Amino acid sequence: VSSRVTPAMGVVDSGKGHEMGKLFFDKKLQAAYKSWLKQTLSEINPHTGIALAQDPALAIIQIQNEDSMLFWSSQGIEGAGAAELRKLFGAFANKKYGSLDKAQEAWAKHPAPGDNFAAGEPGMLIVWELTQRNGSPGQLKRRADQMEFFTLMMRDFNQDIVNYLRKDLGCKALINAGNWKTADNVTMNDAERYSYTPTDIMGVNRYYGGAHEGKNNGWAIVNGDTFTDESVLLNPRALPVNLKQVAGYPMLISESSWVPPQGYQSEGPFTVAAYSSLSGVDIYYWFATGEEDWRQPGSANGFMPSEGKWICATPMLMGQWPAAALLFRKGFVKQGEPVVSEQRALDDLWQRKTPIVAEDAGYDPNRDKDNFSKESNIKNGVNPLAFLVGPVVTKYGGDPSKSSVVDFISYIDETAKTVTSITGELALDYGKGLCTINAPKAQGVTGFLNKSGDIKLADIAIHSGNAYASILAVSMDDKELKRSAKILIQIGTTERPTGWATKPAKVGKRDGEEVTSFGKAPWQIVDADVTLTLDNAALKTAHVLDVNGMTVKDIPLQDVAGKKQLVLPANALYLVLE
Repeated sequence: VSSRVTPAMGVVDSGKGHEMGKLFFDKKLQAAYKSWLKQTLSEINPHTGIALAQDPALAIIQIQNEDSMLFWSSQGIEGAGAAELRKLFGAFANKKYGSLDKAQEAWAKHPAPGDNFAAGEPGMLIVWELTQRNGSPGQLKRRADQMEFFTLMMRDFNQDIVNYLRKDLGCKALINAGNWKTADNVTMNDAERYSYTPTDIMGVNRYYGGAHEGKNNGWAIVNGDTFTDESVLLNPRALPVNLKQVAGYPMLISESSWVPPQGYQSEGPFTVAAYSSLSGVDIYYWFATGEEDWRQPGSANGFMPSEGKWICATPMLMGQWPAAALLFRKGFVKQGEPVVSEQRALDDLWQRKTPIVAEDAGYDPNRDKDNFSKESNIKNGVNPLAFLVGPVVTKYGGDPSKSSVVDFISYIDETAKTVTSITGELALDYGKGLCTINAPKAQGVTGFLNKSGDIKLADIAIHSGNAYASILAVSMDDKELKRSAKILIQIGTTERPTGWATKPAKVGKRDGEEVTSFGKAPWQIVDADVTLTLDNAALKTAHVLDVNGMTVKDIPLQDVAGKKQLVLPANALYLVLE
């Protein structure tokens, strides 16, 4: 649903066209929103005879997309909206302290823009203030109160919409509040997630990609753009599924992708499936297809000469879904026991105390330790590579002295740059850029293969001359690979449009590339150079499949020292071994 308001809603438009933040407190906008929900969910579908609210095909409702009072955009609330916000803050402060005079006393009369206590309207500090840790006692208290006010206001709105959907409309779908980030994802992210707790599912939007600079870098790739291209295997803290999960709630990523011009894409489905399975992240939505078929390189908007940026219906993304999806759905990679169980007091959220672990790439537990909760029993924080070891779980309204963490010495070796999962099935070498899955029913590798020599897993061995590739073997009959009678083999390398060309360039202070030709259709895919050896003597034939999963030819497997061996066709994405 767009945040654009119309005069028919009775909402005073700021003139900017978008009213970020207002849905959380503007009663007229909320009434308009409920009216839209009622019309959408209550009309009887003539084909099914039921309303959408009762249709089991409707799985999840997301209340709103990418909006939060804890993000920078709330600083843009002006005019009548800002006045209403001040009145609501005044009512909050009056209730909390007994009067606005007592609130001013608690704040040591620290001022804020728009202060009008005589009218019952204390002003709002800009969001930047909420990202700051130093200040006078009165300043710190006022910041904490505004943080509490913003968070509880969003939480109350979410509860109101849940009640409306459930009680007024009889809606049976699961409900997710939102998916956004904050102005400081180290100190404010837990408050954002706490505001979601009246709903059924936690959510976030999170993408992987390097820097991309250019006039139209928000939606298109054109000549002259500069970008950085780095595999997530060398930058593992940026893996989108590195998520703090709220105890008792499922977790979804409602938008994500390996965003072009990022070139190392075949690792995406591989790592998402593997580490979502390990950590228990429940849903990952790839963004965006827009077509019902493969997308060839082409204009971002259909008119301007360019390449599309927000695309995933490509061979190295969509093409790598089948084996990854099968692995995930069947639970072939085990979920681990929590490696971090953090309990957070609500007052620590308002004070913006540093959690013992954070998703943000800038989080440093050593640098931030002075801002930890005084009650926390974890005094030195947790290495953020913990997300690659196992589930990280947070409880709100808990006792910080009862947090717990495993001893990571057996799993994280920062000198060797390796991380092993608590289950022992996943291993990442972020020095070399190599990740392996070694589970009974799913095995494979992604990364810079020709620098790593032969990859030997429990039941398969992989020899590759590719500089970069992803190979995944997954059982199709729910038996261990060494006994399976039907195995899916999936191969990915890298893709670029025909004629794609770049030259070295600086992106800020970083080494990167400049696009000198964004190219054209069709995709050019690096040939696979892979020999696969399987410890399963019963297998006989490899069926080579096309991109639609149809057999195009059969290849016999070779007997080598009691095992089966196959040189994978250079241009194949999939094979089924039987």
